[in-house]
Amino acid sequence: MSAEAKTAPKTAPKAAPKTGVMICGHGSRSQSAVDEFAVLAEKLPAFLPPDWPVDYGYLEFANPVIRDGLDRLREAGCERILAVPGMLFAAMHAKNDIPTVLNTYAAKHGIEVRYGRELGVDPKMIAAAGARVMEAVAKADAEHGTVDLHDTCLVVIGRGASDPDANGNVAKIARMLCEGLGFGWVETGYSGVTFPLVEPCLDHAVRLGYRRIVVFPYFLFSGILIDRIYGFTDRVAAAHPEIQMVKAGYLNDHPKVLETFAERITEQVGEVPPPNCAMCKYRTQVLGFEAEVGAVQESHHHHVEGQGASAPGSNVADCTLCEDFCTGLCRLEAADAHDHHHHDHAHPHEHRHPHDHAHGHDHAHEHGHDHGHHHDHDHGHNHHHHAPYPHAKHPLGPESVRRKT
Repeated sequence: MSAEAKTAPKTAPKAAPKTGVMICGHGSRSQSAVDEFAVLAEKLPAFLPPDWPVDYGYLEFANPVIRDGLDRLREAGCERILAVPGMLFAAMHAKNDIPTVLNTYAAKHGIEVRYGRELGVDPKMIAAAGARVMEAVAKADAEHGTVDLHDTCLVVIGRGASDPDANGNVAKIARMLCEGLGFGWVETGYSGVTFPLVEPCLDHAVRLGYRRIVVFPYFLFSGILIDRIYGFTDRVAAAHPEIQMVKAGYLNDHPKVLETFAERITEQVGEVPPPNCAMCKYRTQVLGFEAEVGAVQESHHHHVEGQGASAPGSNVADCTLCEDFCTGLCRLEAADAHDHHHHDHAHPHEHRHPHDHAHGHDHAHEHGHDHGHHHDHDHGHNHHHHAPYPHAKHPLGPESVRRKT
């Protein structure tokens, strides 16, 4: 071998692609919730590599939409985008709607978009939740006198979904908080969709005989659902003055929440990125939801995408249908009216479009759900609505807001 051959220069290693971070929020009709999410996105860069730009967008109701944030990152030269759902648990929005937006964008622009896990059941999240609960307990002790935790019932209220995986995770968080902090008892309720809703849950809790009940909304941000939780808490408190009702604060931008978000982003570029949505009802048979395996992956939020909380008539602050707070009754009544006229829009223009995006249901390319993505919209107006939640008529679920006079 010649000397020249021995000293030939080696090919320089390929530079890592410029990486951007995308936080995908749900959006809200409440401006305060939109503002709080934006603050979280502003604080997150301090927990990430300094050369990773961070942007955000919303699935529905608020601006900017997810595409806007992706556009800004792409225009900043990002060749790889690490996206995460800005959500506590994975239900339809995180498992279906957001991946659809990301997959469509990646295919259109030829850019790599990865999708990470939701915050989930994590020791840091439980620590943040415990801190919020104990802040409320300390304040109540200072204002009203100490009540032993063994004489206190903790009520954890989650969002509520048509997905038992997400609902089950709320119950797990509740149990871990109860055991970790030493409360006398714990109950789990939900703000919507499933059961028990807030008021029936609290009605049950007051019968247990505890001197104090701490109501903790396991939520990231404020908004209409926080108002609903606190509103029902006040209603039950007024009916039971003998029990001290304490309203704990939601998670918001607790440092441990920010740390968890950062971990969900950075773990995507590790040697073995963890799978997202491990108990997905769309890819494995879950008791009671077996019919949803293989359901079409498509977003149902295009009709409210980008309609910001400041749009005329969209802000919950402008609503006058409820006296004190939004109970959710108006949605039930609207659904009743909708069912009454059978949603007969009389436009049978059969626009069938089996658009096979060739990326299955792989949630921005990580865990291969293989749902097929064939959707034949037979516009009668039945375009692939997912199976109805089997417990929608449970008497302690949304139907419980039809108060008897």
